[in-house]
Amino acid sequence: MNLAVQDVIVRPIISEKAERGREAERQYAFQVHRDATKIQVKGAVEKLFTVKVTAVRTSIARGKNKRVGRHVGQRPNWKKAIVTLKEGDTIALFEGK
Repeated sequence: MNLAVQDVIVRPIISEKAERGREAERQYAFQVHRDATKIQVKGAVEKLFTVKVTAVRTSIARGKNKRVGRHVGQRPNWKKAIVTLKEGDTIALFEGK
């Protein structure tokens, strides 16, 4: 599937676990489009944030079962990408600058 650069990255993931990876190993977490490949994620991050990506790891996060009253539903599955940047590169979005 041919995705536009702005369609590949859905949102940044800001959590305590993602924060530890960012501080220790220059790893940033994003929710990405379900059909996006590692190559598309790498290109999108490099183009949007003008940084050099050294590695991309992806995983499918399964949607949680949720209950509202007596009705049970399931949230949709989504894809997570962990992006490792070159030494010295940072993304200002996560730095709060």
